[in-house]
Amino acid sequence: MAYEFANCLIDPDKHLFLRDGLPVHLEPQVFDLLLFLVDQKGRLMTKDDLVETVWHGLSVSDATISARINAARKAVGDTGRAQAIIKTVHGRGFQLNVEVRTAEAAAQTPDPERSDTQSIRFTRSSHGARIAFSKSGNGPPLVRVAHWLSHLELDWQSPVWRPLIETLDRKNTLYRYDQRGTGLSSRDLVDADIDAFADDLIAVADANNLDRFPIFAASQAVPVAIRFAQRYPERVSGLVLYGGYVKGRSLREAAPGDIDEETVIGLIRAGWGKADSPFVNAFSTLFLPDATPAQLASFVKMQTETISPENAARLRQIIDRFDVSEVLACIRTPTLVIHAISDAIQPVAQGRLLASEIEGARYVSLESRNHIPLPQEETWTMMMQEIQMFLDGSQA
Repeated sequence: MAYEFANCLIDPDKHLFLRDGLPVHLEPQVFDLLLFLVDQKGRLMTKDDLVETVWHGLSVSDATISARINAARKAVGDTGRAQAIIKTVHGRGFQLNVEVRTAEAAAQTPDPERSDTQSIRFTRSSHGARIAFSKSGNGPPLVRVAHWLSHLELDWQSPVWRPLIETLDRKNTLYRYDQRGTGLSSRDLVDADIDAFADDLIAVADANNLDRFPIFAASQAVPVAIRFAQRYPERVSGLVLYGGYVKGRSLREAAPGDIDEETVIGLIRAGWGKADSPFVNAFSTLFLPDATPAQLASFVKMQTETISPENAARLRQIIDRFDVSEVLACIRTPTLVIHAISDAIQPVAQGRLLASEIEGARYVSLESRNHIPLPQEETWTMMMQEIQMFLDGSQA
């Protein structure tokens, strides 16, 4: 159950803490301490209570407890002097000094500026492909380009994707869609190439009467977004490119740590669609090496339910042959490039190449090995702040 207090939200199921709608990284003990205080809803907790719950009865020093309390205060925006949220009762203990509500109770009096529902509709793209798209949030438009892999309904509840969706649509009207061959869209990949995927993006934009808008693109969606910006420069106000690449793995020289196409296709063909397949689990771990068991299980479920084994292998072969190296120099759209340094799916060299070849692009590297950003990572907060600042500038 998630709890809201002051301008914060803490969700133990997702191991997620938000302040002012933005994720804040907490060390495990700090998260547990804060959750304990929140769960007590203002009751005074002694140091012994904290030791018993947070440290499971182990012997810890007063200095250690004070350090964790100070870290919790910093996370909620409090200070030792102000103590507006976490109060110290000298000689007795600590208590939360603000009202606590469950997220369910808070939802009964929702923020009129925010919607917690998505609307799913369909449109047609080239070659007759039916494309499913959704709309959520309020504010200026932001389009998230479809990538490997998505499912509008499953992503909405996913501990992997929901935190990203909630962050992106907190200040924006977010448009997402399932690319052809996946999710709720047509499962046919006949004649699918980078231009067909760019057609899916323009179809969604036109269906929502979006004349000009910023784009968030991750992984294989990055070359699609670049191709779209080349074809329709007047439609794009900004590009946020995360974990992308210039040339697919089948077209580039292997770099240290780069996983070859044959290995990836082999993992797919060996176990896609099979219950508890160690091959699919291994494949998924490449994307999310630091995922929790719940996140990994959700990602595996989404992958196996959103695309057939044949299409999964075919789609990997298609996107591994994307190449936008010849068009980067003509992109004049304001661009933010973000890449995890130890990404096993798309090497960091590809992110640096993107940023160096797109005129004026800003580059941000993350100390991470996850191809998909995870809310429990310390780098999550920095990434989201960078994205929001960029979007604020592109929508000004």
